[in-house]
Amino acid sequence: MSTSYKDSGVDIKAGEETVDKIKEIVKSTFNKNVLSGIGHFGAFYEIDFKKYENPVLVSSVDGVGTKLKVAFMMDKHDTVGQDLVNHCVNDIAVGGAIPHYFMDYMAFGKLDPKVAEKIMEGFAKACRENGVALIGGETAEMPGLYDEKEYDMSGTIVGIIEKAKILNGDKVKKGDILVGFPSTGLHTNGYSLARKVLFANYSVNDKPEGFDNSIGEELLKVHKSYLNLIQTIINKMDVHAFSHITGGGILGNTMRVVPNGLSLNIDWNAWELPPIFKLIKNTGNISDEEMRKAFNLGIGLITIVDKNEVEKLKSIAEDMNEKYFVIGSVE
Repeated sequence: MSTSYKDSGVDIKAGEETVDKIKEIVKSTFNKNVLSGIGHFGAFYEIDFKKYENPVLVSSVDGVGTKLKVAFMMDKHDTVGQDLVNHCVNDIAVGGAIPHYFMDYMAFGKLDPKVAEKIMEGFAKACRENGVALIGGETAEMPGLYDEKEYDMSGTIVGIIEKAKILNGDKVKKGDILVGFPSTGLHTNGYSLARKVLFANYSVNDKPEGFDNSIGEELLKVHKSYLNLIQTIINKMDVHAFSHITGGGILGNTMRVVPNGLSLNIDWNAWELPPIFKLIKNTGNISDEEMRKAFNLGIGLITIVDKNEVEKLKSIAEDMNEKYFVIGSVE
């Protein structure tokens, strides 16, 4: 008896079905710069470099981490797609770049076309919201490496910035003020610790006292995109730096844009810790120091500005109906 590829756990028909399902979803993100459709060996994206004096390409690659485990438990797969795009967008937006296109990679233990379609819907939704084209990707079936009901994903974002406008922290100086903007929750970091603590005491469908959502719903809140906020601020005032708060927390990430010889003075009482972080801290009896390393603690973006520009930044945020907190200074 002959052995087929399907016998080894790889279903080519399921792969073809997935491609058929996602074609229109992907095309909904296309713009005039996209020169190829889904299915080619490479993706082509045309850029008018004449609009720039000295254009610089900016790129970043990332994943969603063990937040995916919560998606598996909830059997909800569209929001993690949004998480991935928004995380990648933020990572280049804080440098001043405008994202242009996104590419995805998904690996399944056993490819389920319906699950893949939901993930792609999330990718496409976030791409449209950020004005980004989803121009290509890869979907792999890897039996033996992943469990049948599980998958992993990563994404790559590419954007452009004028070289003279790159925000790399070289303007940051002593006396600058840190203004924080709220996160929607954990975003995409700290989930290994959060899961260990919470799921030892709760199920995904439990709704703790004082919560409007279940634990699972709270943990799957979509990682916020700060692109519009960042670009609006950049276009209206002088900014010294931005920090996207991901793994490593507020200090770990913000020090990446602070020159040597300077430090940060954070007022940890400047904002109230959101309920989900209080629940994690209290349930696991986690120290403040550990919480500050693992989580964003409710602050997803930090803007560093001259102390004389703080009122202007506040005004811009208020015009955009964005909450903000003055959380510290550069020393």
